[in-house]
Amino acid sequence: MNFQNKQYILFDMDGTVSDSLMGLAKSFQFALKSFGIMVNDAEELRQLMGAPVAVSFRDVYGFDEGAVKLAVTSMRSYYESNGIFDAEPFPGIPELLRDLKAAGKTLVIASSKPLIYSKQILEHFGFLDVFSFVSGDELAGGRGEKSQVIKYALDNVYGITPENALMIGDRFYDVEGAHSNGVACIAVLYGYGSEEELRSAGADAFAANSAELRAMLL
Repeated sequence: MNFQNKQYILFDMDGTVSDSLMGLAKSFQFALKSFGIMVNDAEELRQLMGAPVAVSFRDVYGFDEGAVKLAVTSMRSYYESNGIFDAEPFPGIPELLRDLKAAGKTLVIASSKPLIYSKQILEHFGFLDVFSFVSGDELAGGRGEKSQVIKYALDNVYGITPENALMIGDRFYDVEGAHSNGVACIAVLYGYGSEEELRSAGADAFAANSAELRAMLL
């Protein structure tokens, strides 16, 4: 598949643009501790990265609806004050984003995290300006699934279609969300998902690092 002819490039945030494991893991640890669940090693929480937060509390820890709401509120309280900027761009990604924009591509963030957080992080990194649109969930919910986030971008970015768009992500949520909207997906292997997970999801191509991703896109 020729990806260089794709005009609209959708990027996942955590695990694709931003290495935010520590900030998110500490936020999960804080919320779980309030339920008496101690997770001392941040690496144990890697499996949760990229998933909608509510889904993680529900499916991994078995929380009911009320507990999920409390856990999400607790996690966000820590994340907003301590964890949000405990992150950094993956190597080569800032340069790739700017070069894609310079080449005339239209860049979009498509993340299941609340879009207000994505905007704050991108502004902190200094490259919010390279993105034409930021798609994500609202703090009150409503677009927690990646398929919904991608559809929201497809519905709101001028000129975009499933055929001229491409998703870049690191978890099976990205692959399945893209494909459910008729969008091709490149899976990056430097993020939080395993190669086995991404191959099972049916990713259209794989990039081990930003250099391989660059070769596919430019």
